[in-house]
Amino acid sequence: MDYKKTEAPVTTVTRNIVALGEKTGNIYEAVMICAKMADKINQELREELYKKLEEFSSYTDNLEEIHENREQIDVSKYYEKLPKPTLIAVEEFINDRIYYKTVEDEETERIDSLDAD
Repeated sequence: MDYKKTEAPVTTVTRNIVALGEKTGNIYEAVMICAKMADKINQELREELYKKLEEFSSYTDNLEEIHENREQIDVSKYYEKLPKPTLIAVEEFINDRIYYKTVEDEETERIDSLDAD
C-alpha cells in the first residue's frame, strides 16, 4: 500500500477507546493489531527511505558532499513530514483496511475442518 497517500492525521488525535475496541470486542486486542501493523508500516517506510538515500550515496567520502547533499536532505524531510506509522495503522484499523485473525477464529476453523473429516 502507498502510505504516502494516506488520510491519516499528521499530529496525534484523541480516539474513543470504546469505539476502537468494538471491532474486536477487546481494546487490548485492537491495540495489539494496530501495534503490529504500525511495526510493519515502519519497516516498509524505513526500507523505502534507505533505498532512496542509497541512490544519492557516493563511495568517495568528501566532507563537502556529506554536508551539502541537498537531495538527501529533501528526501529525509519528506519522510519526516509523513504521518507516523502508529497514526497510519490506527486510521487503517478504523477504516477496516487491516485483515486480522484472532485465536478464536483459528480455533473455529480448526474445529470446522475436523468436523468435515
